[in-house]
Amino acid sequence: MSQSVLAGMENSAVTVLKRAIELDHESRLQDALVCYQEGIHLLMEVLKATKDEAKKVHYRKKIANYMDRAEKIKEQLNDLKEKGKYHEQIKIPDDATGFCYEKLFKPYLDSFVTEVWVEDPYIRHVHQVYNFLKFCEMLIKGPCSVKTIHLLTSLDNAGNAQQTSGLEEIKQSLQSYNITLEVIYSSSIHDREIRFNNGWIIKIGRGLDYFKKTQGRFSIGYCDFDLRHCHETTVDIFHIKHTKNT
Repeated sequence: MSQSVLAGMENSAVTVLKRAIELDHESRLQDALVCYQEGIHLLMEVLKATKDEAKKVHYRKKIANYMDRAEKIKEQLNDLKEKGKYHEQIKIPDDATGFCYEKLFKPYLDSFVTEVWVEDPYIRHVHQVYNFLKFCEMLIKGPCSVKTIHLLTSLDNAGNAQQTSGLEEIKQSLQSYNITLEVIYSSSIHDREIRFNNGWIIKIGRGLDYFKKTQGRFSIGYCDFDLRHCHETTVDIFHIKHTKNT
């Protein structure tokens, strides 16, 4: 491995671990744990490629410290989950970027997630249906192995056929990935929440529709939601040992 590649990998590890420490200080434990694990993996790759013995000693010490902190966070998370007391809150400021679905949901997805419940009254207009499509694409890319998605939303009373046809198209498309989409319409739904069958519950004040409209179809952020500006909203994250069954 060339020195430039090694230096780049080390810089990546430092960046991720700095982010882990920031999240740790903000008590965003699950996010911090994911970053610690990713950073440790990168640092171990650097250790394997390093020939300088002094640097190896330094890296081993750093890795041991980060692994110790990650293990303590894992124990703390497990304790909170067992007691049903886990609660984390993320505030998305107005006009903020960097809050795409991958960033928000991936820390709570794992290989055990096979079923997802989405309750959101506003999957009605075209851009909202596209939001739901983006969410489904995020689930397909893993690390979970989703088999069933349940969507509970409200029917567009304006007779917008694009809502039903769009959701039907998503349903047909998901079948090619062996995923079943079940859509139920309700006239009384108000709450917004997303549940994974590994116990995580994410409640977003604005549901999936927290992104602002871009200036045009060729503006930065139109395709990449991580670059899209957001409306102000609050995300509450809980964990329960058993999710509801259908």
